[in-house]
Amino acid sequence: MPQSPQRAREDYKYYTPIQTRWMDNDAYAHINNVVYYSFFDTIVNGYLVAERALDIEGGAVIGLVVETGCNYFAPAAFPDALEGGLRVAHIGNSSVRYELGVFRNGEDTPLAEGHFVHVYVDRKTRRPASLPAPLRTALQQAVV
Repeated sequence: MPQSPQRAREDYKYYTPIQTRWMDNDAYAHINNVVYYSFFDTIVNGYLVAERALDIEGGAVIGLVVETGCNYFAPAAFPDALEGGLRVAHIGNSSVRYELGVFRNGEDTPLAEGHFVHVYVDRKTRRPASLPAPLRTALQQAVV
């Protein structure tokens, strides 16, 4: 399957620093592919917490990841300082598609790009739930 073209830095709405760690490197001396998924999760949840749209411990809804993917364009390795970019591509009644880019500081093209879809569910019943207003507002700020 062909890789999708890289987005540019300006295609993302929110950025957060990512400091690589020694343990992120694998036997091939670059950041292991699975670590990027941890970066993605941190970028999204960091944004939602910063926007006061997510109460991790007591909120009525929680986001479950139902789909994810990543394209890799160039390697990174510890001690690289990176930046994670976030954009929201789609907001549904109970779901959101996040698109993410991982950039070396100051570079215009991403080292990797990924996406994941959250379906928000009631914390207790685990049934799909409508997005609460504060969450929807925060998500709309990051829509492209």
